[in-house]
Amino acid sequence: MPERLTEMLMDTWTPLIILWITVLPSIYMAPMNQSQVLPSGSSTGLKRLTEEQRVLNRSKRGWVWNQMFVLEEFSGPEPILVGRLHTDLDPGSSKIKYILSGDGAGTIFVINDKTGDIHAMKRLDREEKAEYTLTAQAVDRDTNQPLEPPSEFIIKVQDINDNAPEFVDGPYHATVPEMSVVGTFVTKVTATDADDPVYGNSAKLVYSILEGQPYFSIEPHTAIIKTALPNMDREAKEEYFVVIQAKDMGGHMGGLSGTTTVTITLTDVNDNPPKFAQSLYHFSVMEDVALGEPIGRVKANDLDIGENAKSSYDIIEGDGMDIFEITTDAQTQDGIIRVRKPLDFETKKSYTLKVEAANIHIDPRFIIGGPFKDTATVKIVVEDADEPPVFSSPTYLLEVHENAAINSVIGQVTAHDPDVSSSPIRFSIDRHTDLERQFNINAEDGKITLATPLDRETNMWHNITIVATETRNHSQVSRVPVAIKVLDVNDNAPEFASEHEAFLCENGKPGQVIQIVSAVDKDDPKNGHYFLYSLLPEMVNNPNFTIKKNEDNTLSILAKHSGFSRQKQEVYLLPIIISDSGNPPMSSTSTLTIRVCGCSSDGIVQSCNVEAYVLPIGLSMGALIAILACIILLLVIVVLFVTLRRHKNEPLIIKDDEDVRENIIRYDDEGGGEEDTEAFDIATLQNPDGINGFLPRKDIKPDLQFMPRQGLAPVPNGVDVDEFINVRLHEADNDPTAPPYDSIQIYGYEGRGSAAGSLSSLESSTSDSDQNFDYLSEWGPRFKRLGELYSVGESDKET
Repeated sequence: MPERLTEMLMDTWTPLIILWITVLPSIYMAPMNQSQVLPSGSSTGLKRLTEEQRVLNRSKRGWVWNQMFVLEEFSGPEPILVGRLHTDLDPGSSKIKYILSGDGAGTIFVINDKTGDIHAMKRLDREEKAEYTLTAQAVDRDTNQPLEPPSEFIIKVQDINDNAPEFVDGPYHATVPEMSVVGTFVTKVTATDADDPVYGNSAKLVYSILEGQPYFSIEPHTAIIKTALPNMDREAKEEYFVVIQAKDMGGHMGGLSGTTTVTITLTDVNDNPPKFAQSLYHFSVMEDVALGEPIGRVKANDLDIGENAKSSYDIIEGDGMDIFEITTDAQTQDGIIRVRKPLDFETKKSYTLKVEAANIHIDPRFIIGGPFKDTATVKIVVEDADEPPVFSSPTYLLEVHENAAINSVIGQVTAHDPDVSSSPIRFSIDRHTDLERQFNINAEDGKITLATPLDRETNMWHNITIVATETRNHSQVSRVPVAIKVLDVNDNAPEFASEHEAFLCENGKPGQVIQIVSAVDKDDPKNGHYFLYSLLPEMVNNPNFTIKKNEDNTLSILAKHSGFSRQKQEVYLLPIIISDSGNPPMSSTSTLTIRVCGCSSDGIVQSCNVEAYVLPIGLSMGALIAILACIILLLVIVVLFVTLRRHKNEPLIIKDDEDVRENIIRYDDEGGGEEDTEAFDIATLQNPDGINGFLPRKDIKPDLQFMPRQGLAPVPNGVDVDEFINVRLHEADNDPTAPPYDSIQIYGYEGRGSAAGSLSSLESSTSDSDQNFDYLSEWGPRFKRLGELYSVGESDKET
């Protein structure tokens, strides 16, 4: 407690002592640089200065002053005396007036115009403005004339310790590797002080740690933070909170201070090996699991993080090293055990593996700490599954002769159930692979038999699929391909490779080769083909031709004599027997046609027909046929042309006297007038009530005869013209014989019930002479002209 009281007293008196030391010299400041001082009353002597003296003598300043200072943040009951201005021209009378101008003149700084004393009227802050530039001048009080040129001077604001240090960039975050040695650099902090770094110790900072010991330390002057405790373990504590203090006045008592925080995080290094959570793992797997499927996971935990925690897994021992494999899950860092080869419960029911987990990235600084790996034992139990049948061979190859008997056994397939229960097996043929059903199989023992005859020359290979199914579980099915090769037997006789026709020149020589023929055999003997050629027994002594077997299995036909003539015999037929070397041998007889031809002296065939021989003009039969074909083609063209001309002259439209299908019907004669009622059925038009039955159309001639259609219902009395026309329109629309074009329809009916009566004289029983038209004149002016016309007519008749 006494120490604390002493510290408080020191903090209180120290600023006062400093203030007294700073202010005292400024108040009692003496002039240092004096100008040349003229004697008192020397104003007359000043007037006597000549021009030569003005030129030769340098005019010295007449101010008596020094640089001035004022303490910042100082306030008192009266303004602060900053300094005093004085000139040697001042004799002590009141004739000189001091004037002050510049920064803060009149507001911050005020001068006594008589004494030259300058006072500060306000509290000053050096951090806002460190110095002020002002101008002083001495003038005559009466005339205001300057006694000497104005001069500038500076008032500096002296600093006091009124600003505490600040950490502008705080709070801070830093990292350092775990397990670092003492003195490892962590980070550096920086504090700033707004006070004057030149004057006094107000801006001299000293750094210290308030919180964070004993783990970290800081350099007092450089503010470098370092580790102070060795082997700090991230796995034990990862983050540290450190408080740093910066204090001015060199760290002495009474100085101001500021603090900041530094969060220091230990980064990870690989100082921990992986460790399995358990030393023994148990897994079970079905024997029919697919290859590559995961059957279990193991986990080796590592206290490190990131790259330092990554591990790789391997199987280092065990009886299933070739059956299983282990890989690393990049996301979870688990070891995934998978199946590499098929499992068989009946063969092996369990496996034991030794698995190792090792770090991928090892820090050599910590190798001395021990191996960075761990091992665990894995036991895998294989469980029985209902497996499909297994064939004794993955594929089968069978051979059968093409002359094998129907229902003969050509081979057998076998399969068994690998399960302990050993279900019976049934065999079948996938008929999609045997569409012609040439084979059958015994469902019990798998013997394959022949169902239809085989022909190697048609199909040498047959590929079928055999299906094996468990009788207890029909879903368990296996398939195996069976290739059946059909073996050859000598069942085809040899024959000519092509239809040969030999040509013999009339001027040929005896022994000349007429033709070389070859034979083919559809069979395929093991030692290749060997053919024997011979003539029919009755043709052995053929006087015209003979044969000769060549080494290349071909036959040459030779002429025995010369002097062949087309006129004598044009064609010769030579039967030849061809036999193979099979067992039993097969043979066939092929006939060679030999045609006698005319040849040039070089033996080139020119003509082989008798007609060509007898034609004197030298035209061949082919040329004659071509000429005849051209003549026939010309005749056909002429006939077609004549036929087209005849059809063109005929009219395209057949006129018929009874065909009245015209849009407009014209009548050139005037007829018999109103009394002629024979041309049209006027009664029908005038009496719609009489419409019964079918009314044939007169404007067309129908091609087909239709049954009379049912007539419409009688029209009641009093029907008007509009309804009558609609009835006729409906009939025309429904008439199947109606033309697809417009036609003129004439309607003489005018309707009933008109008060004026009918104007038509068709039904009138009286003649025009019996009618009296005098009433027209009574109808008014509009009908006057009509009445005059009819009156004129009557008068004409009388005359």
